[in-house]
Amino acid sequence: MGGTAVPDGQRGDEDDRGGLRTALGGLTTRGRSFLAAGVAAAVCAYVLGQADLLRVGLLLATLPLICVLVLHRTRYRVAASRRLTPQRVEAGSEARVQLRMENVSKLPTGLLMLQDHVPYMLGPRPRFVLDRVEAGGRREVSYRVRSDLRGRFPLGPLQLRLNDPFGMCELTRSFSAYDTLTVVPRTEALPPVKLVGESLGHGDGQQRSLALAGDDDIIPRAYRHGDDLRRVHWRSTARYGELMVRREEQPQRARCTVLLDTRRVAYQGSGPDSAFEWAVSGAASALVHMLERGYAVRLVTDTGSTVPGEGSEGFAAPAQDSAESAGLMMDTLAVVDHSEGGGLSRASDALRGGDEGLLVAFVGDLDEEQAALTARMRGRAGAAVAFVLDSGTWLTGGAVAGAVEDRVRQLREAGWTALPVPPGARLADLWQQAAGMRAESAADTYGGWS
Repeated sequence: MGGTAVPDGQRGDEDDRGGLRTALGGLTTRGRSFLAAGVAAAVCAYVLGQADLLRVGLLLATLPLICVLVLHRTRYRVAASRRLTPQRVEAGSEARVQLRMENVSKLPTGLLMLQDHVPYMLGPRPRFVLDRVEAGGRREVSYRVRSDLRGRFPLGPLQLRLNDPFGMCELTRSFSAYDTLTVVPRTEALPPVKLVGESLGHGDGQQRSLALAGDDDIIPRAYRHGDDLRRVHWRSTARYGELMVRREEQPQRARCTVLLDTRRVAYQGSGPDSAFEWAVSGAASALVHMLERGYAVRLVTDTGSTVPGEGSEGFAAPAQDSAESAGLMMDTLAVVDHSEGGGLSRASDALRGGDEGLLVAFVGDLDEEQAALTARMRGRAGAAVAFVLDSGTWLTGGAVAGAVEDRVRQLREAGWTALPVPPGARLADLWQQAAGMRAESAADTYGGWS
């Protein structure tokens, strides 16, 4: 719900510092014409000595001035609010904006024109005309906005235009409240494929890991009916005076890191159909899919930044709601832009934590040095999948270049499941293809990915 502003005496939510001078500036073409005609008639009447013409001239000149004064001095209070539903939409989807005007004064209003400020990317500027709002009355109007470009777009402030009955003067005042529409990248539903070697746990994307590494690090627990007697820890039993068993395993949430290459030098072209926008959309699709499968997910860019940046080593905390995590990462992708860096060294440093789980990378053009650096990142993940884009072919619509095939081959030799991305490819098809490649190679994956 947008904030509420209350104009007093047609002043919106701000003071009318200009006084009558501001009101005079609101004279319409009709009002200025009447004023000019009246002044001209008065001058001619003075020169010619025509008293009747002078009275006509004074009437013509006085009428717009009286309208300015009446419009300026009329006192009433109007409250406005805006509701944006939803506040976060995918590119190409619509959001509904509902405006509510309420006359909180004891006097009815005259003719009102509402105009909301909307960026041109969201469509034409909406305008509405309200004939008369009685004392205590309400009026509601709505409009829709849509953008094919991701980003954060301000809506507002709302403008209120006031007119006198003769159309001589028009005053415009603005409310201060505004809302922000977040347009996130398009996401694509990915198939629920599984790779060879995926272990079972307490749900999708779950695994079990050793909790402790040695006898000195054992954290025992009390014996429970049905526990294997071979797990009894006799030293702890003697210490605590009751039967204790080793706690050898504990549930651990499977992890997934999505790496997005945003280097300006790695992409050519711009617009919704560019290679860079495909990479951003692909990263968003992978993040949402893995969160839905129960993974602890984080987003890493070539700048080394990590989102959400909370929890263990930058991953979303296990107790953190997946919808909240997805919203935070999608908000980041909504405004992500090209970086000026030339390499992936910062991303490599961000991945030095070790246990990355599944690593899914969306990278642009790679030279020999950056391809070698990316290949070394494979050793820090249980399984690694790379989608390599050749932005040059996205501009021409041609076949994937041989240099890209060489980079893909280099990544595969390092243990990556790497695929080139041709222009217009669907991520769901590539996702299925990557799963098939993993199954054929029978690679030992860290918890699998789905």
